[in-house]
Amino acid sequence: MPYNGPATARGVDLEPVTVIGAGLAGSEAAWQLAVRGVPVRLVEMRPARTTPAHHTSSFAELVCSNSFKGTDPASAAGQLKRELDALGSFILTVANRRRVPAGSALAVDREAFAATVTAELESHPLVTVERSEATSLPSGHVIIAAGPLASPGIEAALSALIGPDRLSFFDAAAPIVAAESVHPTRAFSASRRDRGGADYLNCPLTREEYGAFVGELVEAERVHAKDFERRELFSACQPIEEVARTGPDALRFGALKPVGLTDPQTGRWPWAVVQLRAETAARTAYNLVGFQTNLTFGEQRRVFRMIPALAEAEFLRYGVMHRNSFVDAPRILTSGVALRSDPRIRIAGQLAGTEGYLEAAATGLLAAQDVLAALRATPPVVLPPETVLGALIAYATDPATEPYQPMHVNFGLVPPLDPPVRGKRDRYAAYAERAQEALGEYLASRPDLALPDAAVHSSDRGWATS
Repeated sequence: MPYNGPATARGVDLEPVTVIGAGLAGSEAAWQLAVRGVPVRLVEMRPARTTPAHHTSSFAELVCSNSFKGTDPASAAGQLKRELDALGSFILTVANRRRVPAGSALAVDREAFAATVTAELESHPLVTVERSEATSLPSGHVIIAAGPLASPGIEAALSALIGPDRLSFFDAAAPIVAAESVHPTRAFSASRRDRGGADYLNCPLTREEYGAFVGELVEAERVHAKDFERRELFSACQPIEEVARTGPDALRFGALKPVGLTDPQTGRWPWAVVQLRAETAARTAYNLVGFQTNLTFGEQRRVFRMIPALAEAEFLRYGVMHRNSFVDAPRILTSGVALRSDPRIRIAGQLAGTEGYLEAAATGLLAAQDVLAALRATPPVVLPPETVLGALIAYATDPATEPYQPMHVNFGLVPPLDPPVRGKRDRYAAYAERAQEALGEYLASRPDLALPDAAVHSSDRGWATS
């Protein structure tokens, strides 16, 4: 977007803030600082050094799904989007600009999304991009947003600060298939219960087809995990074959549930359904929803082609599994995601122990706000616990939270309603309404958190970049 000068005259005289990592969190943090006149040194190791999951050198590359989850305001994911919108999130706005049809979810054309984020930051006069691996922590304020696949160099530097006892968990990426290779008469377009339009391709299975598929899935050859990866899988990211091993109907009541999807060929719900979600605006590629996997590439091709609509599927990318690292946030981080032992250092993104794309961006935004508060000598930013983001940060940085595993926003973290509201839908709507009110009151009391005029986006929630 066009740059109209620093937000504060004193910004140009500041020592640059170093942001390590240009993923979702690092990109958000760098932008939030730069548009407020704070110079940023953005260090990104790709393409000089890559990771097992990344495929490009673009900033904010989405290595798993291309979905930012649902937009329903009466859901935690939808409410997070409303809160990030109110806070002026750069990542959310670019996502809205680069969205592809996905029913009631916010999904993006991942290449266009990453290209936009990259162009915005590389063209900003207060952002200096360094394409190199960070192996030490410089003086001044530092935001470490190196992601769950942080390089050994920055991990060693971080370990020296927090100790070597870090946790790790698996993250699993689903395969992507070419749209033209999906059998046109064995799949049908629909969203569950017709909500949000016919944005998914649905691949039905009969009882016999489902049973055969599950039987082969649980016996298929897997990639052997390295020693450091042989730990318990994070429950929200289990490979599909691990879910299938828990029982013959586990997938049919999970990722392959047919509820609300009427097959036009039969007029009934199928026994099971595999959903495909568009990867690009042109719908040239689809990912298999819920099909994170650790099967070998050959076995993915063999087993997933047992799904009738995918009998001749062309795999543009196979599913992969990779190691994710995160810090023990409740023991080491403040509510501003700064190290308690060294407040000039902040940790953002999945490395901070949050789970989810927008949760990562949100911690990047909060890390930037914490830096700004320190530079301006204003109160730290502590969002109300009634908000889903405030509740998540409170949970993730509460020393009483033990043992700790990565967490995404959910209404189970917010304070209970008083008086209670019966009915899940009504209760969630009440949570969201209360969160909006609490955030509105908080932001009204903190005008210093508002974006400068030069950075305010247009009424259609899109930046000036075309």
